[in-house]
Amino acid sequence: MRTRLLPLLIVLMAGVLLALGFPLAASTAAAQQQRVVVDRLDDAARFAALAQFVGDLATGDGERRATLGGELVSYHDVYGIRAGIFYRDNRAMAAAPEGWAVPSEGEGRRAFNESLLGRRSHDPPQIWPWQPHARLTIASPVVRDGDVVAVVVTDSPTGELRARILRDWLVIFTGEAAAMLLAVGAAVRLTGWVLRPVRVLDGVTHDIATGRMNSRVAEAGGPPELRRLARSFNEMADHVEESLEQQRAFVADASHQLRNPLAALLLRIELLALELPEDNEEIASVRTEGKRLAQVLDDLLGLALAEHAAADLRLTDVGALTAERLASWRPVADDKGVALVGECGAATGWADPVTLSSALDAVVDNALKFTPAGERVTVRVLAGRDAVEVVVADLGPGLTEEELSRVGDRFWRSGRHQNVKGSGLGLSIARVLLTAAGGGIAFAPNEPHGLRVTVTVPRYAPSER
Repeated sequence: MRTRLLPLLIVLMAGVLLALGFPLAASTAAAQQQRVVVDRLDDAARFAALAQFVGDLATGDGERRATLGGELVSYHDVYGIRAGIFYRDNRAMAAAPEGWAVPSEGEGRRAFNESLLGRRSHDPPQIWPWQPHARLTIASPVVRDGDVVAVVVTDSPTGELRARILRDWLVIFTGEAAAMLLAVGAAVRLTGWVLRPVRVLDGVTHDIATGRMNSRVAEAGGPPELRRLARSFNEMADHVEESLEQQRAFVADASHQLRNPLAALLLRIELLALELPEDNEEIASVRTEGKRLAQVLDDLLGLALAEHAAADLRLTDVGALTAERLASWRPVADDKGVALVGECGAATGWADPVTLSSALDAVVDNALKFTPAGERVTVRVLAGRDAVEVVVADLGPGLTEEELSRVGDRFWRSGRHQNVKGSGLGLSIARVLLTAAGGGIAFAPNEPHGLRVTVTVPRYAPSER
C-alpha cells in the first residue's frame, strides 16, 4: 500500500510546488525586466529633455546637436546600448553608433509610432533566458510647445537581464528542490505513521488466518481511527478465539463422553452376537456401524486436540521420518495388493515430528484406500530452497475439479466413494496439523489418473524466514 500511496502524495506535492513555482518564476522575470524598462525610460526622458533645446536641421544649431551626440556616444560606449533621437520623418537628430536608424519593422517601429502619438511606448514583450538574440526597445516622445517633434529610441542588449533572470530562477529552483525534499521526507514519515498500524493489522490477520489465534494488534501509534480499529479487531479476535475454544471443548468433551457409552454398547452387541448365528446379517451390520461411529468419535477427538495443541517445531529429517511411516504402512499396502514405492532422500526441515507423522499417516492411508489392487502409490521427498515437499501420488480414480476444491473439508467425501471406509476427517486433521506447524497441504490431479497430495514443510525456523 505504501508503494501506491507514497508516489501519489509525491505527485500531488510536486504539482503544488510547480503550480506555485511557475507563476513565481514568471513574476520574477517580469520584475527584473520592469527594472530595466524603468531605467531605460529615465534615460530616454533625460535625452528627450536635452533634445528639446535642439532645433531642426535647417536652424543650424550645431553646437547643441554635437553636445547631444556626444552624450549618446558616451552612453553607447559605457552601456553598449544603441540610442538615437529621430524626427517624425525618421531623420536622425543624433544617434550612436553613427548611422543607426529607426527600425523599419518589429518592436522598434511599433514603439516609435506609439511615441509619435505623444505617449511613451508600451512595455515590450517579456524577455526569456532562452532568447539569446532578443533586444529591449524603449521609445519616448520629445515634446516642444505641446507638439511631438522627435522620438528618443533606445535599443538594449538583454544578456545581463537574462543572466539575472536565470540567477533568480536558480534560487527559486533550489528552494523548490529543498521544499520537495522536505515534502518527500514528510510524506515518507506520514505514510509510515499512517500505514504502520495497517501493516501490523495485516500481519496479525494473516497469523490468525493460518491458525495462530493468540496474535493481537498493538494499539499504540497511528491515527486515532486506526487505533480504534486495532482495539475493535482485538476484541473481535478475542470473541472468535473464545468461540473456537468453546467449540473445541464441546467437540472434545462430547467425543470423550460418548466413547464410554458406545464402548458399552459395542460390548453388548458382541455379547448378543454370541447368542445368534455367526452369519446373521443384521448383527454384522450393527457391528460395522458401531465401529464406524467409534472411528468418527476418535477422529473428532483427534481434530479437537490437533486444533488446540501447540506445535513443537524442531529440525527434522523429513526423508527418514517419511521412510519410517512408509515402513509402517507397507504391510497394509501388501495386504491390499498395492505397491507402496518410496523415494526418500535426505532432506531436513522444521516440523513437529509427531504432527508430521500424523499428517503423513492420514495422506498415505487415504491413498491406499482409493488405490485398487495391482496399482501403486508413490511417495517422494523433494528438497527445495525454502521448503521440503513430500509428494504422495496414487493411481486411484482421482477427483474432479469441483471435488478438488472441497477435498480436505470436514466430513466431506466424494459421492462416488461413499462406500469406502472413513469419516471424512483424516485430511482435515492433516491440514490443521500442518498449518499449525507452518507447513501446508495441496491437492492436484495425478497423471494419467489419480490424486497427487503435496505436504510442505519449511526448511528454516520461523525466526529465520
